[in-house]
Amino acid sequence: MLIYLMRHGETDWNKAGRFQGQQDVPLNENGIELAVKTAEGLKNVNFDAAFSSPLQRALVTARTVIGSRNIEVQTDERLRELCFGPSEGECSDTAKSNPMHPMYSFLFKPDCYAPTDGAESLDHARKRAEEFLREKIFPLEGKCENVLIVAHGALNRCILNSLASIPDRDFWEIALPNCAVSILALENGKLKIIEKSRVYYDKPVNGRL
Repeated sequence: MLIYLMRHGETDWNKAGRFQGQQDVPLNENGIELAVKTAEGLKNVNFDAAFSSPLQRALVTARTVIGSRNIEVQTDERLRELCFGPSEGECSDTAKSNPMHPMYSFLFKPDCYAPTDGAESLDHARKRAEEFLREKIFPLEGKCENVLIVAHGALNRCILNSLASIPDRDFWEIALPNCAVSILALENGKLKIIEKSRVYYDKPVNGRL
């Protein structure tokens, strides 16, 4: 079974370099266009099931890719982006220029990231992503051939980094531009990465935030 793990299209907050986290920011015009181009690139994939974060930037992306296929996009709270607490909405440049900012370590020393004020740790996000895969995706082996999952940059890295044995200090090693698609294979209860971060449009945008 192949799993197409996709990041949502661009938002105005992506473009401005703002931390989105779990804020429900919509796709911008370019983000919709990127989703349409990705849908065209995946038009020959016969998806049997589709899952998405409930945040509209992911859900609209997923529905765009599924298009006229007769399947419902199922939402799951565990696919939401990491919660960044009070930093949501802030420009990342503020954090980059201040080593005392709570998001500075997330950007530059992710293995030292110690979230405060209700923000979420990498471990917590990784555990909920793994729980989603165990409960929703693994039981589909033998029943489905192709499954779409649309989520977010940091959340998708939690999944990919675990599979690739990438430590938290190298959390940003895999660039995941908007609408990047990574292909995973599930066989005999084992997941492996087939392809990382493929884009179906020119000039990838927002490879980190």
